[in-house]
Amino acid sequence: MVKATQLRPGMIIQHDGDLYAIFSVDHRTPGNKRGSMQTKMRNLRTGSIVDHRFRAEEFLERAILDEVEYEFLYGDADGYHFMNQQTYEQIALTKELLGETVDYLIPNLPVKVEFHEGKAIGVLLPDTVDMTVVDTEPSIQKATASAVMKPAKLETGLVINVPPFVGTGDKVRVDTTEGRYVQRVQ
Repeated sequence: MVKATQLRPGMIIQHDGDLYAIFSVDHRTPGNKRGSMQTKMRNLRTGSIVDHRFRAEEFLERAILDEVEYEFLYGDADGYHFMNQQTYEQIALTKELLGETVDYLIPNLPVKVEFHEGKAIGVLLPDTVDMTVVDTEPSIQKATASAVMKPAKLETGLVINVPPFVGTGDKVRVDTTEGRYVQRVQ
């Protein structure tokens, strides 16, 4: 059990018989009234986003998840295929279940698949992923690091802003939590 004031983004809780992933939390204390936690959560079964207000003193049940090391293999019409690192067993997860994480899935990427009661409910990505730029404006000669950024399309279709010296074919490190450029990789 966890107190409502201890809720953090990324936590998974059980609420009204379903599992919810916490997206955002805002602690509100309006004047002389009791404090509350305004949360935005995603139902892991239906995928719907819900706004809910918990009383500050309320206790919630935190879901117990198993994390298993998997390797992303490929994506096709049937879904996204992963292989267990120890047993070599393969599973396929749908785009609806994975959500925005599919933008960072490149072949041979090690990930952790989260299971609840034997059923896969999500994927934990590494903090950064090295990806290849497939389309961007031409590099500017003698460009220095500046605040000016340009859009670049990566191998998975994800579009991020990169500095002007990054060109097509370059490998870049991308932060998976914010979806932003970190550095160019040699």
